[in-house]
Amino acid sequence: MAPVTARLKSCPEGPPKRLTIVLNLFMPVILLAACAARAQMPTYSNVGRTPTAEEIRAWDFAIGVDGKELPPGKGTAKDGAPIYARKCARCHGATGEEGPLMRLVGGKGTLTSMTPLRTVGSYWAFATTVWDYINRAMPPDEERSFTADEVYALTAFLLYRNGIIAESDVMDAKTLPKVQMPNRNGFIPQRIEEIPDARKRGCRLGHCP
Repeated sequence: MAPVTARLKSCPEGPPKRLTIVLNLFMPVILLAACAARAQMPTYSNVGRTPTAEEIRAWDFAIGVDGKELPPGKGTAKDGAPIYARKCARCHGATGEEGPLMRLVGGKGTLTSMTPLRTVGSYWAFATTVWDYINRAMPPDEERSFTADEVYALTAFLLYRNGIIAESDVMDAKTLPKVQMPNRNGFIPQRIEEIPDARKRGCRLGHCP
């Protein structure tokens, strides 16, 4: 058997010289072709435009949990009942408990059970989120068609049906953010920026959600 040193010396050191020469010759050509192809790509510099201030305002309709962005308007559960019957009952049931789609009423005390029922009353943490969702996404195929008064009325109706407010309570930009939802403390922390704060995350004895 040949010595190890001899076998090592017989191994090629790097690519063959002929391959190196070929690569050196064609590399500039490849680079030039790539640059030419890039130069011919469209720049899209004349596509689109900066949105106007009015357009931005029209798109900027999200409502935060503190309700600072809520518009003027008001409504009660009594005002919301006929709107719900006309626009919502076909999907959520006459009382909000039946379905066939997502149930909106009931489920209190079920979140820690083997069969949790997540509804507006049992699961949602902020009444302002209810207003925001109805305003943005309801009814299907007619999104953003409700007036502010109608959204306040529908929100009041759902809160009343879940036993959170009285039927005659007026919901508006001042009263709605003050509504205390049953699952208010089920979501911690309240804001994303509070996640690094262990105390606001609800850490107890080394266990952090």
